[in-house]
Amino acid sequence: MRILDRLLGRPRLSSREIAKERLQLVLTYDRTELSPSLLEALKGELIDATSKYVDIDKGEVKVTLAREGRRSRVVADIPLLSSQAGSSG
Repeated sequence: MRILDRLLGRPRLSSREIAKERLQLVLTYDRTELSPSLLEALKGELIDATSKYVDIDKGEVKVTLAREGRRSRVVADIPLLSSQAGSSG
């Protein structure tokens, strides 16, 4: 993954920043009581439901938890493959 980050010009995170991100993720999972296996199941169902209606890049789907104050949110990043994304109906 580091090679891909370098090729794409993404900034390299320090060990401190990586540890901070991991700790925040662990705390978010702990506070929401949403296990990683449950999050993976949710991701699978989101992929199945979304792919019924539009073509998506299933390998690039990311489902994460975000914390904003006292609220937690499930955030899904689902890349679309076709021009159907902008059409309605």
